[in-house]
Parts: sequence; C-alpha cells; structure tokens
Amino acid sequence: MKKILILFFGCLTVSSCIEPFEFQTETFEDALVIEASLTNELKHHEVSLSRAVRFEDSISAPERNAQVRILDEMQNVYEFQETDPGTYSSNLEFAAQKSIKYTLIVETSDGTRYSSEPESFQSESQIENVYADRGLNDNDEDGIFIYTDSFDNSGESQYYRYEYEETYKIIAPFWTPLEFELTNYQPCNPDPCDPRIIYDLEIVEREEEQETCYNTVNSTDIIQTSSAGLSAARVEGFPVRFISGSDFILTHRYSVLVKQYVQSANAFSYYQSLEDFSSSASVFSEIQPGFLAGNITVDNNEDKKVLGYFEVASVSQKRIFFGFRDFYPDAPFPLYIKNCVPYSAPLEHVSYCFNCAPVSNICPESLIERMARNSITYVDGNEDGLVGITCPGPYVVVDRECGDCTALGSNIVPDFWVE
Repeated sequence: MKKILILFFGCLTVSSCIEPFEFQTETFEDALVIEASLTNELKHHEVSLSRAVRFEDSISAPERNAQVRILDEMQNVYEFQETDPGTYSSNLEFAAQKSIKYTLIVETSDGTRYSSEPESFQSESQIENVYADRGLNDNDEDGIFIYTDSFDNSGESQYYRYEYEETYKIIAPFWTPLEFELTNYQPCNPDPCDPRIIYDLEIVEREEEQETCYNTVNSTDIIQTSSAGLSAARVEGFPVRFISGSDFILTHRYSVLVKQYVQSANAFSYYQSLEDFSSSASVFSEIQPGFLAGNITVDNNEDKKVLGYFEVASVSQKRIFFGFRDFYPDAPFPLYIKNCVPYSAPLEHVSYCFNCAPVSNICPESLIERMARNSITYVDGNEDGLVGITCPGPYVVVDRECGDCTALGSNIVPDFWVE
C-alpha cells in the first residue's frame, strides 16, 4: 500500500509506451501511512506507521516515537508501544468484541493527532474448509490452487478479505557435515611489499543445523470476495492462492494458513479501490484517481495528510499441509531456487596493501574472500582437480544457498509443523 498510494500525490513523467522508461515523481506531498486491523483474536494487536515515499524510492520510512492507542465505547483504553521502528504493539492482549465500536488514535512526535471513525464488526463466518487442488490458471499454467469454503448461519456476512501465511521446507542439496572456519583474517598485510595475506583456516564439523530449514512468507496482495446478492452467506471454492507446479517451495513439504476477515461494506469498498488503483490499467489511465481517502482524519492540522484504513473485523483461520508428490506422483521435482554448480578458485589473494610490484590476476575471486563474506560453503577437497576450471584451488565449494539452508530460511522447526 505504501508504494502504491504515493502515485496519487503527483504526476508521473513517462517516456514512450514502447521503449523502456523509469518513473519519476514530479510533485510530492508528505503523508502518514497507517496500517491497522483490529480483530476478535486474543493477542497483542499491531499498528504500523510510516511515511509515504516517492514512487522511485524503494525504502520505506517508519514513523518513530508516536503515541498509539485504541479506545472503545465502554471507555476502555488500549495503549501501544513501539516494538520495532514504525511498528506498535498493544501492551496487553485483547480481542475486539462484536458490536462494540473502537477508535484508533495516533499522535506523532510533532504533535499532529490522527483519529479514525468508530468501527465495529457485526458478524462472524467460520472457514469450513481449506484445500488444495491441481489445475490450470488463466495463463494455462499448471499448478496448485488453494481454495476455501465458509458459511455464516446468521446470513449477515457478505464481504470477505483473505490473507495467507505460507511455510515451506528447504533442504540444501549440497549440504555436507563439514564447513570452513576462517579466523584472524587480515586482507591487508601491514608490509606493503609483502603480497601474502594473514589468516587461519580449518575444516571443521558443522555445529549448526544447516541442511533442513523452513521459510515463512506472508501474502501481500489484496484478496477479496463477496456473497452480497446471493441467497446465502456462503463462500465456496474461492481461490486464495495459486502456486506454479515448477515453484521450488512445493518440493519437500508445504503448509499454508489461510485467514478470512469478515469486513464491513465500507472496508470492502476501500480495499477494492486500493486494488483497482494499484493495477497497471489504473496507473496509466488518462484520468488519475486522486487521493484515496480512508476512515482516518487529521484532527489538528488541515495541511497534513493521512493514508490508510482502520479495520475492525472478525477472523477465522485454518491450516493445511501437502507435498509435491501428493499432486505430481511421477513428475521430476521443481528446480532448486539456485543453480547449484560446484566450482573451485584460488584459495588466497594478493594483499590489498601490496604496492611494490605490478599485479596481474586473471583468476576469479579467491575462496578466502568469499569465505569472509559468507557467500560459499565447503563441499570437498579438490585433490583430483575439477575439469574445465580456470585457476583451481584446493577446495570444491558451492554458493552458500546450495549448502547452507539458513541463507534461505530458519533452522528452527515451526511449532505448528507436522510431517
């Protein structure tokens, strides 16, 4: 949302629609971006605050040292504290209650006060089923769809938003029980006429689990559907996620936690507009959509702007597990995320401070330099010599991702994981 909404603050300079071009924001207005959802889950709720950035910028600007709290109509106050830059967590665990109205209050360090309209949730709908099935997407690509079904007996639920949290198992294809241990490394010899570098190197047994890891990724797309106009408050076979059959995350074991939020009509409309504005068709249309107003306003400074929506919703969730062989019993496994090819290179390099004679080096970067920045892992000795390798060294190595799974995930098994 932070990257998309800044488009609505200014005009964009573009070149031909045929030739490649770069965006550049010509005018820019500062705005606070608020991301806040309060649910009926008993937990520490979070509010994220940041500053809008120019379209061409890639780094967000967290809003630090703000005061954040939520008030309910029963005069209860829930205070938040900053746990990470721009992320504020409630001091206590609490859950939103049905039909109770809640108001978000934010005061930034410069004294500007922001407040939301009072919001509540009026209905709940439980996810009945989350399941996976193989099929073709709109581009005729073979893969796995994640579907969900839900039903509200009261018939009041009509608008739904979905998020998912996927976790997949990673096994490093070139893991070995041994690793490099580089110590006392000095790439610059104090003697400018000595080309040697200083270091100690051993091949030791690994002490950390680096063969099997797990990575968790949260959804970023806006995923919504509605049962408005239907005879029942039911969602059947709604596709929440599509995974290409060639995606390596399916290789060993995959799990997805699907969360369903029952929204108000206003929240549904806001997120739908946000999704429409983020599409390329809207971005490049002749009529730009302008400022996307949510339910949060600035109380004490009419020159300030704010983006975002304070949503209060009920949530239901369900998790499933499956593996590649459940849907592709005979197909080859997907390719690993990295092209893992063992190679060798000279062990040492010339001291960075050596300047007593010209240095000519046509060999690739040394293994020591790669070890120092933790970009390789040990495979084996190179006593027999790798065929076709320029400037071989004493060891065979691979890029770190190929032999150390912690480059791609965590070696801690998630609490929910089931084999």
